Amino acid sequence: MKYTAILVVTFGLVLCALSAGCTSPTQAEIKPQETTVSTTSPTLVTSSSTATVVSTPVAVETLPPGQYVNIQVEKQRPDASIHLLYNGGEGEVFVQNIMMRVTRSDGQVEEQYLNDGARKPRRGDELVMAGTRGSDQVVVFLTSSGKTYRIFDKPIELPYY
Repeated sequence: MKYTAILVVTFGLVLCALSAGCTSPTQAEIKPQETTVSTTSPTLVTSSSTATVVSTPVAVETLPPGQYVNIQVEKQRPDASIHLLYNGGEGEVFVQNIMMRVTRSDGQVEEQYLNDGARKPRRGDELVMAGTRGSDQVVVFLTSSGKTYRIFDKPIELPYY
């Protein structure tokens, strides 16, 4: 009698464990806030030089308590590549996606997702993007619990040794 009760309880627990699943979406896309830029055309232009536009840093948003994660962003020699290293943290279970946008000093803008959005970021994941020898503006967006945060927004340069 005891063996059948234990067998029924065990079978019930296994059935519950197999039928449990996650109801949240697995594919999350980061959609940064849209910015409108108004342009005015001058009537008289006397300068023939061209200037590159680098986006102005905007205040970094703080993640809610318990959702903090650690990232490192640096430019490395000899090729001026920009490296984003994800180190996890207490909020890593909430992280759905990480995107890095690089505005190079030559005016080119490139965006790339960590792991190409194929899976959630894991500790030790790294994203490498091409940079220039000048000052490049780097912005990192993190989607955590369905909300997107700007967690890094700085111009970075090659380190001096």
